[in-house]
Amino acid sequence: MKIALVSDAWLPQVNGVVRTLTAVAREAVGLGHEVLTITPDRFRTLPCPTYPEIRLALLPGRKVARLLDKAVPDHIHIATEGPLGMAARRYCLRRGLAFTTSFHTRFPEYVAARFGVPVRLTYAWLRHFHAAASGVMTAAPSVRRELEGRGFRNIRPWTRGVDAELFEPGLRTDFPGIPRPIFLTVSRIAVEKNVAAFLELDLPGSKMVVGDGPQLAEMKRRFPTVHFMGGREGRDLARHYASADVFVFPSLTDTFGLVLLEALAAGLPVAAFPVTGPLDVLGDAPVGYLDTDLRRAALACLTIAREGCRAHALKFSWRATAQQFLGNLVPARGRGVYAMAS
Repeated sequence: MKIALVSDAWLPQVNGVVRTLTAVAREAVGLGHEVLTITPDRFRTLPCPTYPEIRLALLPGRKVARLLDKAVPDHIHIATEGPLGMAARRYCLRRGLAFTTSFHTRFPEYVAARFGVPVRLTYAWLRHFHAAASGVMTAAPSVRRELEGRGFRNIRPWTRGVDAELFEPGLRTDFPGIPRPIFLTVSRIAVEKNVAAFLELDLPGSKMVVGDGPQLAEMKRRFPTVHFMGGREGRDLARHYASADVFVFPSLTDTFGLVLLEALAAGLPVAAFPVTGPLDVLGDAPVGYLDTDLRRAALACLTIAREGCRAHALKFSWRATAQQFLGNLVPARGRGVYAMAS
C-alpha cells in the first residue's frame, strides 16, 4: 500500500506523538508498504506561539495538494489538527477522498490552561475537524469513551508500543552525588504537564527531571534541590530510566503517556494519578500505584519488584501498533467515499 501520513508534529520535536508516528512509519515500511510523510520539514515554517521549538507550516495548502496529487496514495491519514492537517483535510473533502484522523493531544485542556479559552469551544472545533474522517484513531479506551460522550463518532482503537531493546533494566547505574531512592519524571516542562505537582512532594532521596520546555527556567528557580538533567535521547535516556527507582507521572491531561511504557520496560514502577493514561496503561497489573495522593503512590512504589514492571511492558510492541494502524486505514478512492468523507 502507498500511505500518505500528514502530521504537524515531526522530528526534531521530542514527544509521544512524534515517537508514535515515526515508529509506526518505520514498521509499516518494514512490512512492505510505502509511506509518504507530509511534515513541517518540507515547508517554510514559523514558531508556534508559547512553543517556539514547535514549527508550524506557513500557508501549506498548495504544496500539500501538489504532494498528494503526485503521490496518488491508496490511504491518507491525518495525524494532527494543525496547518498541515487542515490543508490535507480540505484537499480530501474537495476531491471526495476518504481519510482517517487520530486524536493524540488534549488541546482543549492545554489551550484552557494557557489562554483561558473554554474547553467546550475547542472541543466543538475538534469535533467538526474529525467528523469528516472515516475513522478517528486514539489509544486509550478511557479517551475513546470520553470522545464518544462529547459527540465524536467512528472512534477506532490504536494502541501504543515500546522499544524493549532500548529501554531495559540492564543499563542501570549510579549517579554520583545523587542519593537514592531516585524519583524520576520524563516530561516536557510545561504548564499542562503538571510537573510542579511532583516537584512539590516531600519525598526521601532525590527528585530527578529529564526534559526541556517553556517552564524549565521557572522550575529550576522554584526547586533548586531537584536534579534537572535536560533533554535526553536514545541510550542516554534509557540509562536515566533504568537508573531511577520510581517513575512519577504527574500529568492529568495525557491521552496515553508513552513514557509510562518506557519506564516500565526499564523496570521502573509507576506512581500516578488515577486518570486517563495511567489507568489504561497499568490497568490492574501490580506495576505501580494510582492515587489522588501522589506522594503516597510514589512511596508505595518502592515495594514493587522491577521484574514485573518489565514483563508488563513487553505486552506492548510497535509492530502490533503498526498492524492495528494499517487495519484502521480506509481506501481513499473506495465506493461511497464522498458520502463517508462528508
